[in-house]
Amino acid sequence: MLPIFESILPIFLLILAGNLLRRLPLIIPAAWPGLDQLGYWFLYPALLFVTIVNADFTGLQLDEMMAALLVSVALMCALTYALWPLLARTGLVREREFSSVFQTTVRWNSFIALAVAQKIFLPAGMAVVALVMLVIIIPLNIASTYVVTRFADRSANWRQVGWNIATNPLILAMLAAIVMRAMPFGLYAPLNETIDLAGRAALGMGLIAIGASLKPGDLVRLRFAIWLPTVLKLALFPALLVGVAMAFGVTGVQLSYLALCGAVPTAMNGYLLARQLGGDAELYAAVTTLQTALSFLTIPAVLAITAQLSAG
Repeated sequence: MLPIFESILPIFLLILAGNLLRRLPLIIPAAWPGLDQLGYWFLYPALLFVTIVNADFTGLQLDEMMAALLVSVALMCALTYALWPLLARTGLVREREFSSVFQTTVRWNSFIALAVAQKIFLPAGMAVVALVMLVIIIPLNIASTYVVTRFADRSANWRQVGWNIATNPLILAMLAAIVMRAMPFGLYAPLNETIDLAGRAALGMGLIAIGASLKPGDLVRLRFAIWLPTVLKLALFPALLVGVAMAFGVTGVQLSYLALCGAVPTAMNGYLLARQLGGDAELYAAVTTLQTALSFLTIPAVLAITAQLSAG
């Protein structure tokens, strides 16, 4: 476990650096939203495109892996949603809070997953993470929008939701990469290198931006509504995903790829959805901060346990 811990330590040091930089009077506050937009519209799409175009998927059980992923995500969504009657009766989670409990349980930070995959896996590991993003971004966004709308008592503009998904630059970049792989010719070498150079900037800048978005002050009151999605996301979901993947016959390093996708904390983009549709955005931010901090320990643990399972 120690080698895995040390391998991902630089990733979390960059996240910490981002949080510290946000607090220092070195960078104007207006620069941080620009960094987020640069990553979202250009750097991350470039990274995903070039990763998938250049990946070697030979020998990977992609059908089994993606099937296990979809089944696990569906089960986790259903299980989390089914908890609401019990939570409502006990009063442990209020109705408006539950939308953020749901989102922070089922969403996942693909950019941390990409950074860890680049650090400790073969190039195929990053490509698998990118394909996982392509498979689950749409259903997770639809499920999250429905739940936030249901529990925040607002009417969602489903046409706008559909348009946002259809124009998502991450999805478009991954689809373009799949189309490029199907072409009878390869990507022009200088263009490939150009996109690759842009993609290399994505992970470092993205991790700093993640750190800048975290708010440790939100953790003053660690109530049940904060701990519940943290346990579900960082403990139950990785166990569920690994178990389902093993049942589908996924083994070896491919099992570790999926375990990583299950072990990362939730993504910050659900905060915007909560704020736009009247959900509990403050709770979302607090859960994201706690999950990201704890995942520094839980990701190595999940990967170490998965490695033992796949080895024996």
